[in-house]
Amino acid sequence: MSLPKDLHILVLMGGWANEREVSLMSGKGVADALEGAGHRVTRLDMDRNVAAKIREASPDVVFNALHGAPGEDGTVQGMLDLMGIPYTHAGLATSVIAIDKELTKHALVPHGIPMPGGRVVASEELYEGDPVARPYVLKPVNEGSSVGVAIVTDESNCGNPISRDAKGPWQDFKTLLAEPFIRGRELTTAVIDTPEGPQALGVTELIVESGFYDYENKYTEGRTQHIFPAELPQAIERLCLEYAMQAHRRLGCEGVSRSDFRWDDEQGEKGLFLLETNTQPGMTPLSLVPEQARYCGIAYPQLCEMIVEDALRRAGRLGTGRLGDG
Repeated sequence: MSLPKDLHILVLMGGWANEREVSLMSGKGVADALEGAGHRVTRLDMDRNVAAKIREASPDVVFNALHGAPGEDGTVQGMLDLMGIPYTHAGLATSVIAIDKELTKHALVPHGIPMPGGRVVASEELYEGDPVARPYVLKPVNEGSSVGVAIVTDESNCGNPISRDAKGPWQDFKTLLAEPFIRGRELTTAVIDTPEGPQALGVTELIVESGFYDYENKYTEGRTQHIFPAELPQAIERLCLEYAMQAHRRLGCEGVSRSDFRWDDEQGEKGLFLLETNTQPGMTPLSLVPEQARYCGIAYPQLCEMIVEDALRRAGRLGTGRLGDG
């Protein structure tokens, strides 16, 4: 690593999005790791006076540990661009596109990356009839961490058509993305930027205790089993790595990203679909990127420094280092 030890890093976390608590966990982990590595760290739980507080702190770089809007949708990125302060992870344009699942499809599908079909619907439409054939998935267009995701089947207790009184994301969001449900296995691949270019770390399979990989199963210890490396046919593993790398490059991700997949193992290669690419994946103790990195020989503090190093390198304020150098 070529990071100077007198570096002042502001870790931006919290905020007011649905993923606030996850962001606070990510931010604490990052801040503790960077302090342990000898850096000067300022921790900032974002509020509406965030710009003034960052200006007062005057950091060398901001580690963006926010999840969801406005930290992951381009808003904070634009603010930091105007302030002239380097920051980790994706820039403004990439953040705007990648957090929007429909825009992501427009960016990736024409380049041969398979994603589920479906369409954006007004929640009011759901009370009149199903937008696509059951079973299907309903999800917010621009939320992460599986916030507000519902699977609608013939056996669902939400009614047919969906009842206004039934509990679900249609009560919380004006519009939702409706996609055909893809049966099968949940897979994910992390990509880390290095001086030599992006590197895919591997494929994790996620097996939940019950239900599906929703917010609670993601962040409640013991609810989901992580199998890494996943036990997959070589062709499926290769495609996951290839699609994750392509998505990282096509979207313009920086520092680190994580692409999530569903694989219908009865359909072979045609059953693999990319669901979304996360530009600011979690850095909590249960998060997948640190887990994959650790297996590849990259300890958590080193991973945090690599992400900071990438941000400073992009800003032209640092020399280069090599992946895995201690």
